[in-house]
Amino acid sequence: MRRRHRLWKCHVLQRCDFGLSSPNTAFNTADTADIVTSSPTIYRDARMMRGSNHSGMRQFNERIVLQTIRHHGAIAKADIARLTQLSTQTVSIIVNRLEGDDLLIKQDRVRGKIGQPSVPLSLNPNGAFSLGLQVGRRSLEVVVTDFLGITRHQLQFSYPYPDPEVVLPNIKQALAQIKQTMGTDWERTVGIGLTAPLSMHKWSNLLGDSSEQSAQALKSWEHFDLLSAVQALTHLPVEFAKDTTSACMAEMLQGHGLSVNNFLYVFVGTFVGGGLVIAGHIMAGQNGNAGAIGSLPTGLATGQASGAGKYGQPAQLLQLASGWQLEQALEKAGFDPLLVHQDSIMDDQYADITAPWLAQASLALAMTITSATALLDLDAAVIDGSLGSTLITALIKATRDKLKLYNLEGLQPPAVMSGVVGSHARAIGGALLPLHTQFFPLKDIFLKQDLV
Repeated sequence: MRRRHRLWKCHVLQRCDFGLSSPNTAFNTADTADIVTSSPTIYRDARMMRGSNHSGMRQFNERIVLQTIRHHGAIAKADIARLTQLSTQTVSIIVNRLEGDDLLIKQDRVRGKIGQPSVPLSLNPNGAFSLGLQVGRRSLEVVVTDFLGITRHQLQFSYPYPDPEVVLPNIKQALAQIKQTMGTDWERTVGIGLTAPLSMHKWSNLLGDSSEQSAQALKSWEHFDLLSAVQALTHLPVEFAKDTTSACMAEMLQGHGLSVNNFLYVFVGTFVGGGLVIAGHIMAGQNGNAGAIGSLPTGLATGQASGAGKYGQPAQLLQLASGWQLEQALEKAGFDPLLVHQDSIMDDQYADITAPWLAQASLALAMTITSATALLDLDAAVIDGSLGSTLITALIKATRDKLKLYNLEGLQPPAVMSGVVGSHARAIGGALLPLHTQFFPLKDIFLKQDLV
Protein backbone atom coordinates (compact mmCIF):
# COMPACT_ATOMS: atom_id res chain seq x y z
CA MET A 1 0.00 0.00 0.00
CA ARG A 2 1.38 3.39 -0.95
CA ARG A 3 1.66 5.86 1.89
CA ARG A 4 0.53 9.42 1.71
CA HIS A 5 3.59 11.70 1.77
CA ARG A 6 4.44 13.66 4.87
CA LEU A 7 3.61 17.35 4.72
CA TRP A 8 6.16 19.67 6.28
CA LYS A 9 3.85 22.05 8.06
CA CYS A 10 4.33 25.68 7.12
CA HIS A 11 3.79 28.23 9.90
CA VAL A 12 3.20 31.84 8.92
CA LEU A 13 5.80 33.25 11.30
CA GLN A 14 8.97 34.39 9.60
CA ARG A 15 9.72 36.63 6.65
CA CYS A 16 12.19 35.55 3.98
CA ASP A 17 13.13 35.67 0.35
CA PHE A 18 14.73 33.01 -1.81
CA GLY A 19 18.27 33.75 -0.70
CA LEU A 20 20.25 36.94 -0.46
CA SER A 21 23.56 35.15 -0.22
CA SER A 22 25.94 34.63 -3.12
CA PRO A 23 25.52 31.50 -5.25
CA ASN A 24 28.99 30.49 -4.08
CA THR A 25 28.11 30.74 -0.39
CA ALA A 26 29.01 27.59 1.55
CA PHE A 27 26.17 26.24 3.67
CA ASN A 28 26.42 26.42 7.42
CA THR A 29 23.41 25.11 9.34
CA ALA A 30 24.03 27.58 12.15
CA ASP A 31 23.69 30.47 9.70
CA THR A 32 20.43 29.40 8.09
CA ALA A 33 18.21 31.74 10.09
CA ASP A 34 20.35 34.66 8.95
CA ILE A 35 19.97 33.64 5.31
CA VAL A 36 16.19 33.52 5.34
CA THR A 37 14.91 36.44 7.41
CA SER A 38 15.25 39.56 5.31
CA SER A 39 12.27 40.03 2.99
CA PRO A 40 9.07 41.60 4.26
CA THR A 41 6.83 40.18 1.52
CA ILE A 42 7.25 36.39 1.48
CA TYR A 43 6.39 34.56 4.68
CA ARG A 44 7.91 31.25 5.74
CA ASP A 45 8.88 29.58 9.02
CA ALA A 46 12.68 29.85 9.34
CA ARG A 47 12.70 26.78 11.62
CA MET A 48 11.95 24.62 8.58
CA MET A 49 15.35 25.43 7.07
CA ARG A 50 17.49 24.77 10.13
CA GLY A 51 19.62 21.66 10.46
CA SER A 52 20.53 22.02 14.11
CA ASN A 53 18.98 18.70 15.08
CA HIS A 54 18.77 15.28 13.48
CA SER A 55 15.17 15.68 12.29
CA GLY A 56 15.84 19.12 10.85
CA MET A 57 18.96 17.95 9.01
CA ARG A 58 17.09 14.97 7.58
CA GLN A 59 14.40 17.25 6.17
CA PHE A 60 17.03 19.63 4.86
CA ASN A 61 18.86 16.81 3.05
CA GLU A 62 15.57 15.66 1.56
CA ARG A 63 15.07 19.15 0.19
CA ILE A 64 18.53 19.10 -1.38
CA VAL A 65 17.82 15.78 -3.08
CA LEU A 66 14.46 16.99 -4.39
CA GLN A 67 16.04 20.21 -5.65
CA THR A 68 18.77 18.28 -7.44
CA ILE A 69 16.21 16.15 -9.26
CA ARG A 70 14.08 19.19 -10.04
CA HIS A 71 17.09 20.99 -11.48
CA HIS A 72 18.54 18.10 -13.51
CA GLY A 73 15.50 16.01 -14.38
CA ALA A 74 15.59 12.21 -14.15
CA ILE A 75 18.87 11.29 -12.48
CA ALA A 76 20.46 8.22 -10.85
CA LYS A 77 21.31 7.93 -7.14
CA ALA A 78 25.04 8.00 -7.83
CA ASP A 79 24.72 11.32 -9.66
CA ILE A 80 22.59 12.74 -6.85
CA ALA A 81 25.32 11.82 -4.35
CA ARG A 82 27.98 13.41 -6.55
CA LEU A 83 26.07 16.65 -7.02
CA THR A 84 24.94 17.07 -3.40
CA GLN A 85 28.13 15.70 -1.77
CA LEU A 86 25.95 13.45 0.38
CA SER A 87 27.07 9.89 0.95
CA THR A 88 25.65 7.15 -1.26
CA GLN A 89 24.09 5.51 1.79
CA THR A 90 22.42 8.78 2.87
CA VAL A 91 21.06 9.35 -0.64
CA SER A 92 19.74 5.80 -0.77
CA ILE A 93 17.89 6.21 2.54
CA ILE A 94 16.44 9.57 1.49
CA VAL A 95 15.36 8.28 -1.93
CA ASN A 96 13.62 5.27 -0.40
CA ARG A 97 11.78 7.53 2.01
CA LEU A 98 10.72 9.95 -0.75
CA GLU A 99 9.56 7.07 -2.91
CA GLY A 100 7.46 5.82 -0.02
CA ASP A 101 5.95 9.28 0.24
CA ASP A 102 5.07 9.17 -3.49
CA LEU A 103 7.27 12.18 -4.23
CA LEU A 104 9.64 10.27 -6.53
CA ILE A 105 9.09 7.71 -9.27
CA LYS A 106 11.57 5.34 -10.90
CA GLN A 107 12.20 5.49 -14.63
CA ASP A 108 13.28 2.59 -16.85
CA ARG A 109 16.79 1.22 -16.27
CA VAL A 110 19.54 2.75 -18.37
CA ARG A 111 21.85 0.08 -19.81
CA GLY A 112 24.91 0.14 -22.01
CA LYS A 113 27.15 2.24 -19.77
CA ILE A 114 30.12 1.11 -17.69
CA GLY A 115 29.08 -0.57 -14.44
CA GLN A 116 25.67 -1.66 -13.24
CA PRO A 117 22.55 -0.41 -15.04
CA SER A 118 21.29 2.80 -13.41
CA VAL A 119 17.70 3.64 -12.50
CA PRO A 120 16.93 7.34 -13.03
CA LEU A 121 14.62 8.97 -10.50
CA SER A 122 12.24 11.81 -11.28
CA LEU A 123 9.73 13.93 -9.40
CA ASN A 124 6.23 12.48 -9.30
CA PRO A 125 3.92 15.08 -10.90
CA ASN A 126 1.09 13.85 -8.66
CA GLY A 127 3.24 13.86 -5.54
CA ALA A 128 1.93 17.21 -4.35
CA PHE A 129 -0.32 20.04 -5.51
CA SER A 130 -0.47 23.71 -4.66
CA LEU A 131 -2.90 26.59 -5.20
CA GLY A 132 -2.12 30.13 -6.32
CA LEU A 133 -4.62 32.92 -5.57
CA GLN A 134 -3.99 36.19 -7.39
CA VAL A 135 -6.12 39.10 -6.17
CA GLY A 136 -5.85 41.86 -8.73
CA ARG A 137 -7.43 45.24 -9.32
CA ARG A 138 -9.68 43.86 -12.06
CA SER A 139 -9.87 40.12 -11.44
CA LEU A 140 -9.27 37.15 -9.16
CA GLU A 141 -7.31 34.27 -10.64
CA VAL A 142 -6.90 30.79 -9.15
CA VAL A 143 -4.49 28.14 -10.45
CA VAL A 144 -3.52 24.65 -9.30
CA THR A 145 -0.03 23.40 -10.08
CA ASP A 146 1.38 19.92 -9.63
CA PHE A 147 4.73 18.94 -8.12
CA LEU A 148 6.49 19.89 -11.37
CA GLY A 149 4.95 23.36 -11.30
CA ILE A 150 2.70 22.60 -14.27
CA THR A 151 -0.75 24.20 -14.22
CA ARG A 152 -3.54 21.64 -13.87
CA HIS A 153 -6.64 23.76 -13.17
CA GLN A 154 -7.53 27.41 -13.52
CA LEU A 155 -10.42 29.73 -12.62
CA GLN A 156 -10.95 33.45 -13.08
CA PHE A 157 -13.46 35.98 -11.72
CA SER A 158 -13.70 39.55 -13.04
CA TYR A 159 -14.94 42.72 -11.34
CA PRO A 160 -14.84 46.47 -12.18
CA TYR A 161 -12.90 47.26 -8.99
CA PRO A 162 -11.61 45.19 -6.06
CA ASP A 163 -14.13 45.16 -3.23
CA PRO A 164 -13.24 42.88 -0.28
CA GLU A 165 -16.92 42.05 0.09
CA VAL A 166 -16.87 40.70 -3.48
CA VAL A 167 -13.37 39.23 -3.54
CA LEU A 168 -13.69 37.03 -0.43
CA PRO A 169 -16.93 35.27 -1.51
CA ASN A 170 -15.31 34.65 -4.89
CA ILE A 171 -12.29 33.10 -3.17
CA LYS A 172 -14.56 30.91 -1.04
CA GLN A 173 -16.45 29.80 -4.14
CA ALA A 174 -13.22 29.14 -6.03
CA LEU A 175 -11.79 26.98 -3.24
CA ALA A 176 -14.95 24.89 -3.10
CA GLN A 177 -15.01 24.50 -6.87
CA ILE A 178 -11.33 23.58 -7.09
CA LYS A 179 -11.71 21.04 -4.26
CA GLN A 180 -14.58 19.36 -6.10
CA THR A 181 -12.68 19.39 -9.40
CA MET A 182 -9.51 17.87 -7.91
CA GLY A 183 -11.31 15.00 -6.18
CA THR A 184 -8.85 12.79 -4.28
CA ASP A 185 -5.91 14.95 -5.43
CA TRP A 186 -7.12 17.60 -2.99
CA GLU A 187 -5.70 15.48 -0.15
CA ARG A 188 -2.22 16.04 -1.59
CA THR A 189 -2.58 19.82 -1.72
CA VAL A 190 0.10 21.34 0.49
CA GLY A 191 -0.80 25.01 0.66
CA ILE A 192 -1.99 28.25 -0.92
CA GLY A 193 0.18 31.05 -2.24
CA LEU A 194 -1.73 34.33 -2.03
CA THR A 195 -0.58 37.27 -4.14
CA ALA A 196 -1.87 40.84 -4.40
CA PRO A 197 -0.55 44.41 -4.76
CA LEU A 198 0.89 45.80 -1.53
CA SER A 199 -1.02 49.07 -1.94
CA MET A 200 -4.41 48.09 -3.32
CA HIS A 201 -5.98 51.26 -1.90
CA LYS A 202 -3.61 53.67 -3.65
CA TRP A 203 -3.94 55.32 -7.09
CA SER A 204 -7.71 54.81 -6.93
CA ASN A 205 -8.18 57.99 -8.99
CA LEU A 206 -6.51 56.30 -11.97
CA LEU A 207 -8.93 53.39 -12.36
CA GLY A 208 -11.63 55.41 -14.07
CA ASP A 209 -14.50 54.58 -11.68
CA SER A 210 -15.10 57.69 -9.57
CA SER A 211 -18.25 56.44 -7.83
CA GLU A 212 -18.51 56.71 -4.05
CA GLN A 213 -19.00 52.94 -3.83
CA SER A 214 -15.75 52.28 -5.70
CA ALA A 215 -13.86 54.84 -3.59
CA GLN A 216 -15.10 53.27 -0.36
CA ALA A 217 -14.25 49.75 -1.53
CA LEU A 218 -10.69 50.75 -2.42
CA LYS A 219 -10.24 52.69 0.81
CA SER A 220 -11.25 49.62 2.82
CA TRP A 221 -8.11 47.79 1.64
CA GLU A 222 -5.85 50.15 3.62
CA HIS A 223 -6.43 48.29 6.90
CA PHE A 224 -7.79 45.01 5.54
CA ASP A 225 -5.83 41.87 6.52
CA LEU A 226 -6.23 39.80 3.35
CA LEU A 227 -3.91 37.03 4.52
CA SER A 228 -5.88 36.40 7.72
CA ALA A 229 -9.19 36.62 5.87
CA VAL A 230 -8.15 33.97 3.35
CA GLN A 231 -6.60 31.76 6.05
CA ALA A 232 -9.98 31.76 7.83
CA LEU A 233 -11.53 30.16 4.74
CA THR A 234 -9.29 27.08 4.61
CA HIS A 235 -7.35 24.57 6.70
CA LEU A 236 -4.44 24.77 4.22
CA PRO A 237 -1.48 26.99 5.19
CA VAL A 238 -1.60 30.32 3.33
CA GLU A 239 1.49 32.36 2.43
CA PHE A 240 1.60 35.86 0.95
CA ALA A 241 3.82 37.49 -1.66
CA LYS A 242 3.50 40.78 -3.53
CA ASP A 243 1.95 40.06 -6.92
CA THR A 244 4.81 41.27 -9.11
CA THR A 245 7.37 39.59 -6.85
CA SER A 246 5.40 36.39 -7.30
CA ALA A 247 5.38 36.80 -11.09
CA CYS A 248 9.11 37.51 -11.03
CA MET A 249 9.67 34.35 -8.98
CA ALA A 250 7.78 32.31 -11.57
CA GLU A 251 9.99 33.74 -14.31
CA MET A 252 13.10 33.04 -12.23
CA LEU A 253 12.15 29.41 -11.58
CA GLN A 254 10.48 28.49 -14.87
CA GLY A 255 11.61 31.05 -17.42
CA HIS A 256 14.64 33.18 -18.19
CA GLY A 257 15.90 32.82 -14.62
CA LEU A 258 17.16 29.36 -15.59
CA SER A 259 19.84 30.99 -17.76
CA VAL A 260 19.93 34.71 -16.85
CA ASN A 261 21.24 35.66 -13.40
CA ASN A 262 20.55 39.39 -13.28
CA PHE A 263 17.42 40.93 -14.69
CA LEU A 264 14.73 43.51 -14.15
CA TYR A 265 11.30 41.96 -14.44
CA VAL A 266 8.47 44.08 -15.82
CA PHE A 267 4.82 42.99 -15.62
CA VAL A 268 2.29 45.13 -17.47
CA GLY A 269 -1.24 44.66 -16.18
CA THR A 270 -3.88 47.14 -15.03
CA PHE A 271 -0.86 48.85 -13.44
CA VAL A 272 2.74 48.23 -14.45
CA GLY A 273 5.00 46.75 -11.76
CA GLY A 274 8.16 44.78 -11.47
CA GLY A 275 10.60 42.59 -9.65
CA LEU A 276 14.34 42.19 -9.43
CA VAL A 277 16.63 39.17 -9.71
CA ILE A 278 20.29 39.61 -8.79
CA ALA A 279 22.79 36.74 -8.81
CA GLY A 280 19.93 34.29 -9.34
CA HIS A 281 17.97 35.43 -6.28
CA ILE A 282 14.79 37.45 -5.77
CA MET A 283 15.48 40.84 -4.20
CA ALA A 284 12.61 42.08 -2.04
CA GLY A 285 14.06 45.05 -0.17
CA GLN A 286 13.58 46.29 3.36
CA ASN A 287 9.97 47.31 2.69
CA GLY A 288 9.15 44.81 -0.05
CA ASN A 289 9.51 47.43 -2.76
CA ALA A 290 12.67 46.35 -4.62
CA GLY A 291 11.77 46.43 -8.29
CA ALA A 292 8.66 48.57 -7.66
CA ILE A 293 9.17 50.36 -10.95
CA GLY A 294 5.58 51.60 -11.17
CA SER A 295 6.50 54.38 -8.75
CA LEU A 296 9.57 55.52 -10.71
CA PRO A 297 9.43 59.16 -11.90
CA THR A 298 9.79 59.55 -15.65
CA GLY A 299 11.36 62.99 -15.70
CA LEU A 300 12.67 65.89 -13.64
CA ALA A 301 10.49 67.87 -11.26
CA THR A 302 10.11 71.52 -12.24
CA GLY A 303 8.89 72.93 -8.93
CA GLN A 304 6.08 74.64 -10.83
CA ALA A 305 2.51 73.53 -11.51
CA SER A 306 2.17 71.72 -14.83
CA GLY A 307 0.12 69.09 -16.61
CA ALA A 308 2.67 66.40 -15.85
CA GLY A 309 1.60 66.22 -12.20
CA LYS A 310 0.92 68.30 -9.13
CA TYR A 311 3.42 71.13 -8.65
CA GLY A 312 5.59 69.99 -11.50
CA GLN A 313 5.97 66.42 -10.30
CA PRO A 314 6.84 64.18 -13.26
CA ALA A 315 4.45 61.33 -14.01
CA GLN A 316 5.24 57.98 -12.46
CA LEU A 317 5.82 55.03 -14.78
CA LEU A 318 2.42 53.51 -13.89
CA GLN A 319 0.78 56.67 -15.25
CA LEU A 320 2.39 56.13 -18.66
CA ALA A 321 2.86 52.40 -19.18
CA SER A 322 -0.13 50.68 -17.53
CA GLY A 323 -3.06 48.89 -19.08
CA TRP A 324 -5.61 51.19 -17.45
CA GLN A 325 -4.75 54.06 -19.83
CA LEU A 326 -5.57 51.83 -22.78
CA GLU A 327 -8.75 50.58 -21.09
CA GLN A 328 -10.01 54.14 -20.65
CA ALA A 329 -9.10 55.11 -24.21
CA LEU A 330 -11.00 52.11 -25.57
CA GLU A 331 -14.03 52.86 -23.43
CA LYS A 332 -14.02 56.52 -24.48
CA ALA A 333 -14.01 55.40 -28.13
CA GLY A 334 -16.99 53.13 -27.51
CA PHE A 335 -15.11 49.82 -27.36
CA ASP A 336 -15.01 47.14 -24.69
CA PRO A 337 -12.11 48.02 -22.32
CA LEU A 338 -11.45 44.30 -21.77
CA LEU A 339 -10.11 44.17 -25.33
CA VAL A 340 -6.72 44.99 -23.81
CA HIS A 341 -6.48 41.33 -22.75
CA GLN A 342 -7.30 39.93 -26.19
CA ASP A 343 -4.97 39.40 -29.13
CA SER A 344 -7.41 41.26 -31.39
CA ILE A 345 -6.39 44.50 -29.67
CA MET A 346 -3.70 44.86 -32.34
CA ASP A 347 -6.22 44.76 -35.20
CA ASP A 348 -6.09 47.75 -37.51
CA GLN A 349 -9.42 49.13 -36.28
CA TYR A 350 -7.83 49.90 -32.89
CA ALA A 351 -4.55 51.30 -34.22
CA ASP A 352 -5.49 54.92 -33.50
CA ILE A 353 -5.80 53.93 -29.83
CA THR A 354 -2.95 51.44 -29.42
CA ALA A 355 -0.29 53.33 -31.38
CA PRO A 356 -0.13 56.39 -29.06
CA TRP A 357 -0.14 54.14 -25.99
CA LEU A 358 2.68 51.98 -27.37
CA ALA A 359 4.77 55.06 -28.20
CA GLN A 360 4.31 56.53 -24.73
CA ALA A 361 4.68 53.27 -22.76
CA SER A 362 7.76 52.06 -24.64
CA LEU A 363 9.56 55.38 -24.24
CA ALA A 364 8.89 55.36 -20.48
CA LEU A 365 9.92 51.70 -20.13
CA ALA A 366 13.13 52.32 -22.08
CA MET A 367 14.00 55.13 -19.66
CA THR A 368 13.28 52.85 -16.71
CA ILE A 369 15.46 50.07 -18.11
CA THR A 370 18.30 52.52 -18.77
CA SER A 371 18.17 53.86 -15.20
CA ALA A 372 17.98 50.35 -13.70
CA THR A 373 20.95 49.20 -15.79
CA ALA A 374 23.05 52.15 -14.62
CA LEU A 375 22.33 51.23 -11.01
CA LEU A 376 22.45 47.44 -11.19
CA ASP A 377 24.47 46.43 -14.29
CA LEU A 378 21.69 44.17 -15.53
CA ASP A 379 22.00 41.38 -18.08
CA ALA A 380 18.43 41.78 -19.27
CA ALA A 381 15.00 43.31 -18.83
CA VAL A 382 12.21 40.73 -19.09
CA ILE A 383 8.80 42.10 -20.07
CA ASP A 384 5.57 40.17 -19.55
CA GLY A 385 2.00 41.04 -18.69
CA SER A 386 -1.68 40.20 -18.52
CA LEU A 387 -2.49 42.26 -21.62
CA GLY A 388 -3.00 40.57 -24.99
CA SER A 389 0.08 38.68 -26.16
CA THR A 390 0.17 40.60 -29.47
CA LEU A 391 0.16 43.88 -27.56
CA ILE A 392 2.96 42.72 -25.23
CA THR A 393 5.00 41.60 -28.25
CA ALA A 394 4.53 45.01 -29.89
CA LEU A 395 5.48 46.74 -26.63
CA ILE A 396 8.71 44.74 -26.35
CA LYS A 397 9.69 45.58 -29.92
CA ALA A 398 8.92 49.26 -29.40
CA THR A 399 10.87 49.32 -26.13
CA ARG A 400 13.93 47.83 -27.84
CA ASP A 401 13.72 50.57 -30.46
CA LYS A 402 13.23 53.36 -27.91
CA LEU A 403 16.18 52.12 -25.85
CA LYS A 404 18.40 53.29 -28.71
CA LEU A 405 17.23 56.86 -28.11
CA TYR A 406 18.90 57.00 -24.69
CA ASN A 407 22.58 57.67 -24.13
CA LEU A 408 24.02 54.36 -22.89
CA GLU A 409 27.65 55.45 -23.03
CA GLY A 410 29.52 53.74 -20.19
CA LEU A 411 26.89 51.01 -19.89
CA GLN A 412 26.47 47.54 -21.33
CA PRO A 413 23.02 47.63 -22.98
CA PRO A 414 20.78 44.91 -21.52
CA ALA A 415 18.83 42.48 -23.64
CA VAL A 416 15.09 43.21 -23.72
CA MET A 417 13.38 39.84 -23.58
CA SER A 418 9.84 38.50 -23.69
CA GLY A 419 8.69 36.72 -20.54
CA VAL A 420 8.37 32.94 -20.76
CA VAL A 421 5.70 32.30 -18.12
CA GLY A 422 3.07 34.59 -19.61
CA SER A 423 -0.08 36.35 -18.47
CA HIS A 424 -0.76 34.01 -15.54
CA ALA A 425 2.69 34.51 -13.99
CA ARG A 426 1.39 36.13 -10.78
CA ALA A 427 -0.93 33.26 -9.90
CA ILE A 428 1.57 30.61 -11.01
CA GLY A 429 4.25 32.22 -8.84
CA GLY A 430 1.81 32.12 -5.94
CA ALA A 431 1.23 28.40 -6.47
CA LEU A 432 4.98 27.74 -6.63
CA LEU A 433 5.56 29.43 -3.28
CA PRO A 434 4.13 26.64 -1.01
CA LEU A 435 5.90 23.96 -3.06
CA HIS A 436 9.29 25.63 -2.71
CA THR A 437 8.64 26.53 0.91
CA GLN A 438 7.86 22.97 1.89
CA PHE A 439 9.99 20.84 -0.42
CA PHE A 440 12.97 22.74 -1.79
CA PRO A 441 15.94 24.67 -0.32
CA LEU A 442 17.08 28.11 -1.31
CA LYS A 443 17.56 28.35 -5.02
CA ASP A 444 20.59 26.45 -6.32
CA ILE A 445 23.12 27.40 -3.62
CA PHE A 446 23.62 23.95 -2.11
CA LEU A 447 24.81 22.04 -5.19
CA LYS A 448 28.47 21.79 -6.13
CA GLN A 449 28.93 24.81 -8.35
CA ASP A 450 31.36 23.13 -10.75
CA LEU A 451 28.88 20.35 -11.46
CA VAL A 452 25.63 22.25 -11.84
